[in-house]
Amino acid sequence: MLEEVERWLATRSWSVADRPLHRILAAKQRTGQSVSVVLPALNEEETVGDIVAAVRHDLVRQVPLVDEIVVVDSGSTDRTSQVAAAAGARVVHRDDILPRIPALPGKGEVLWRSLLVTGGDIVCFIDADLREFSSDFVSGIVGPLLTDPDVDLVKAMYDRPLAGASGQGGRVTELMARPLLNMHWPQLAGFVQPLGGEYAARRSLLEQLPFPVGYGVELGMLVDALHLVGLDALAQVDVGVRKHRHQDGQALGRMAAAIYRTAQLRLARGHLVRPSLTQFERGADGFEPRTYSVDTEERPPMAEIAEYAHRRVA
Repeated sequence: MLEEVERWLATRSWSVADRPLHRILAAKQRTGQSVSVVLPALNEEETVGDIVAAVRHDLVRQVPLVDEIVVVDSGSTDRTSQVAAAAGARVVHRDDILPRIPALPGKGEVLWRSLLVTGGDIVCFIDADLREFSSDFVSGIVGPLLTDPDVDLVKAMYDRPLAGASGQGGRVTELMARPLLNMHWPQLAGFVQPLGGEYAARRSLLEQLPFPVGYGVELGMLVDALHLVGLDALAQVDVGVRKHRHQDGQALGRMAAAIYRTAQLRLARGHLVRPSLTQFERGADGFEPRTYSVDTEERPPMAEIAEYAHRRVA
């Protein structure tokens, strides 16, 4: 590990207990910064309500840390929108944001568009499929941004159990993302959960970053933020244990391909052929191929979008 990373781990890796809630709130009141919490959601009716309710109870009503909770629904066919609204979130549908640009499927697309419908100086992203959710996930990663002006982006780190076994989750992280980062961006080797969906950042940074529309958004954001603001502006906070719905092996394969492609684009910008991934499923006549296109689209920095610039002027 690079000496720079060892120093970073000692100075930019914290626990949620390092910043008590009263200290975070005092910093918010002193600096006047506002906080938006965004949940990208697709068919998450079982979990989204509990997450929204916990944030609203703990960090809006009991302690006024969060100024808005926004669920961006990316086309759910279940009751995600109704459940989220009933729990107290403002629900916005992906296709209603920036309608002149047709929406593409993918999580990164939703996160990118969320910048247009939120107003916080700090934007906190939380996945909508978390179970046994604690509001520490929000306060933990927002805290350093409110208390330390030199920090621009904070990732949550946590244990990820799989089938009851501690530390066995995050398979794409261990098999794809971590090797890529260690080999090509060793400054980022200290991140425990580089692909984790819980992170917070200053709007001033997010609006300057391109957003891969699919699964590559977290890796792309880390790499681009490193180049834009440097390692010392990045941090991570231990928030405990993350429990969520696990995807099957083939879905993980598609995720890994998108992440690899995101890395590839950053290693060599050029005229590259749109890639695809072929996987196999057993059918009546044996193994049958299934070919999927790999996410390659990216959205430009939001600061380049006319509607966003107009909203800021207004």
